[in-house]
Amino acid sequence: MSSSVSAADMAAVKTSSNGMWQGDDPLHFAFPLLILQTLLILLLSRILAFLLRPLRQPKVIAEIVAGILLGPSALGRNKAYLRALFPPWSAPVLESVASLGLLFFLFLVGLELDLRSVRRSGRRAFAIAAAGISLPFVCGVGVSFVIRRAIPGADEAGYAPFLVFMGVALSITAFPVLARILAELKLLTTSIGETALAAAAFNDVAAWVLLALAVAISGSGDDRRSPVTSLWVLLSGAAFVAVWMLAVRPLMSWVARRSDAGGGGDAVWVAATLAGVLASGLATDMIGIHAIFGAFVFGLTVPKDGAFAGRVTERVEDLVSELLLPLYFASSGLKTDVATIRGGGALAMLALVIGTACAGKIVGTFAVAMACGMGAKEAIVLGVLMNTKGLVELIVLNIGRERKVLNEETFAILVLMALVTTFITTPMVMAIYKPARAAGRRRLHPRKLHGPTTSAPSSPSSSAAANAKELRVLACIHGGHDVPALINLIETIRGHTQPRRLVKLYILRMEELTERTSSILMARAARRNGLPFLRPSRRGGGDDQIAVAFGTYAQLGHVQVRPMTAVSALHTMHEDVEAVAEDKRVSLIIVPFHKRQLAGHGDEVENLGPEWRAVNRRILREAPCSVAVLVDRGFGGGEQVSSEQVAHGVCVVFFGGPDDREALELAGRMAEHPGVQVTVVRFLDGKAGREEHAEVTLRPSEAKNVEKSYTFATATVNGHREKELDEAAVAEFQQKMGAMVRFEERVVAGNVVEEVVAIGKSREYGLVVVGKGRLPSAMVAELAVRPAEHPELGPIGDALASAGHGVASSVLVVQQHDMNADEVPVTVVQIDGHAHDGELGKDDNVAVP
Repeated sequence: MSSSVSAADMAAVKTSSNGMWQGDDPLHFAFPLLILQTLLILLLSRILAFLLRPLRQPKVIAEIVAGILLGPSALGRNKAYLRALFPPWSAPVLESVASLGLLFFLFLVGLELDLRSVRRSGRRAFAIAAAGISLPFVCGVGVSFVIRRAIPGADEAGYAPFLVFMGVALSITAFPVLARILAELKLLTTSIGETALAAAAFNDVAAWVLLALAVAISGSGDDRRSPVTSLWVLLSGAAFVAVWMLAVRPLMSWVARRSDAGGGGDAVWVAATLAGVLASGLATDMIGIHAIFGAFVFGLTVPKDGAFAGRVTERVEDLVSELLLPLYFASSGLKTDVATIRGGGALAMLALVIGTACAGKIVGTFAVAMACGMGAKEAIVLGVLMNTKGLVELIVLNIGRERKVLNEETFAILVLMALVTTFITTPMVMAIYKPARAAGRRRLHPRKLHGPTTSAPSSPSSSAAANAKELRVLACIHGGHDVPALINLIETIRGHTQPRRLVKLYILRMEELTERTSSILMARAARRNGLPFLRPSRRGGGDDQIAVAFGTYAQLGHVQVRPMTAVSALHTMHEDVEAVAEDKRVSLIIVPFHKRQLAGHGDEVENLGPEWRAVNRRILREAPCSVAVLVDRGFGGGEQVSSEQVAHGVCVVFFGGPDDREALELAGRMAEHPGVQVTVVRFLDGKAGREEHAEVTLRPSEAKNVEKSYTFATATVNGHREKELDEAAVAEFQQKMGAMVRFEERVVAGNVVEEVVAIGKSREYGLVVVGKGRLPSAMVAELAVRPAEHPELGPIGDALASAGHGVASSVLVVQQHDMNADEVPVTVVQIDGHAHDGELGKDDNVAVP
């Protein structure tokens, strides 16, 4: 899409049409056409981003490819389509809107880049950055001589600007894209991630200086500037930076303090900051350096401490990154005509540029990193990370094309080089480097509430006495809506209202990692050495209704509360949960169900989606301790209450098996709370011992889908032993609790699901606690053939969680930790006769105690 449009053509363009009913074609008017172009770009880039998500590619890749597909390289080969949807006169309109987004995006980049952390990063990061930019720059200058001779028209630009643009294009590391890749791979706060980010920050600052130099000496492309003019541009740019750092920076610090102090005038200060972005861009454009340089420098002047930077980011980033910025990168693709790269010579130039860019960056970084004492694997990974191009690269190339330093073929070659080098970064890092904590995480200390705990001999928690004194719980939450029910549940579980039994509660707020600047900043703030860490709450923090709620509970309830945040991609969120559980030696993880009942909306249910459901399934499968899934239906009245106000009934449904014994152990703690009335209902098989009774055996079934069928443990068990453990657990529970608990046994010969659902529908209990039933009793095993809506909850938990059964109580589904409990879908086999006493191995049958 060419942007060479005369002033007369632009003067003839009208903004909006009178509508098709009055004979106007909306596509001949600027605003309707801009809307249609935006819709096409957003739709196609979103589809491509979804398709590239399994490869963990940054969103900029999808946006550039969308532009290439919409432009002359693909769909644009149809000239009628190109004239209708992307006519030449529309290019200045689209690029003006996109450039406005680019202006604010570069402001966010400056806001994200903390110069103090760059200064603190030390000599190693500086040396790596210097090698990572100097060797590729020299290689780029060398390649430029070859390109000027090999590509027709490349020698029309002056030598100096062409050499500088080529050197900058090959030496840049895209700081924003690199930060997002590191966050995705959980390397952002590891040693290698911090080194890469600091070196990229050095690289970014050097790249902007070189870009300013290139723009200053390039002119408009139609003239040959005198050296004096270029010198004046450079001196004016240096003066601009000095004034902004010495005068504007203290002013912005004052603005941030006033805004953080409150008083209701926050919108005024945010508006003033956005006006400052525009004014800075205008100033550098008037100087003769691109407007984005001024926006970037202004971003550097905004203080990174306090909440002001976060509030400005939240106001700007969604509109910029989700709407305006895709237009800019798509417009880069629209200007890229891959068809200009034709013939063996052009393809050889493409391979030469890609090879030189990769070799220069990786070799230079690798050599200096090795000299600084890094291992060979870490050094090569660092080189691959520093080879990330993307956003800043596209900006440089577009400026070079605007200044007519790069012709169409050279521009297309360099755009493809940026795509390829960015595309290969994540797969190469994942193939080469696996952090030790992820590759060799050891499960040496599995923990559960009931039964012996396989702990390290030297561990203080290995003794039963220590377990009795302290309960460590990791509670995962999605947001503020989970807080009241979770606090009420913890208050119920802790039992004694006097601090005789210590409860240590770790709160892990699970935030999905996105490509938003605020998400990356949150990930950097919430992690240390690649893991979530305990961080004291800051006054004035915006999230901090959650922190306030848990802080209040900690003071009033004599519970130690430690808040953390996990900012991860959803497909790796479970790794953070498991790592925190292992590090903090917790005995129980509580996770919220992916569906929740909306307060004040009757039976209306909000579904968080299959991604969050998958997070829960992975936690259940891989957790190093017991797990409980809370299906909240307004537990405790939907509001946080104090210890004295707790008054609700809890029913524990017991069939038998390890999970049910864990639920019974939890009930013992609950019964010690004076405001909690616990009822234990033990179901007994009314068909057992009859002549017509058939033994139930479960056999693994490869034909069944794990996502739609209940799964049961394949561990080898002794049926008699399991029944003895059940009887012992019940007897011990009754002896210990005595009159504190109401205990009843129900003999059921019919539909046990109806009996359990009736308990949940009775409204007598605020909470029903059940075991998942991975080693099921015969009664639960018979339910394996039922259609499963939520198979991860087991047959009983699924029946209580399903919305169609009219259950009013909240449900807690408990799974006891078992190191050897692989789970598989099964088929039910009825075997006539009496039950076996032998062991049933996983190679033939799934055990039914």
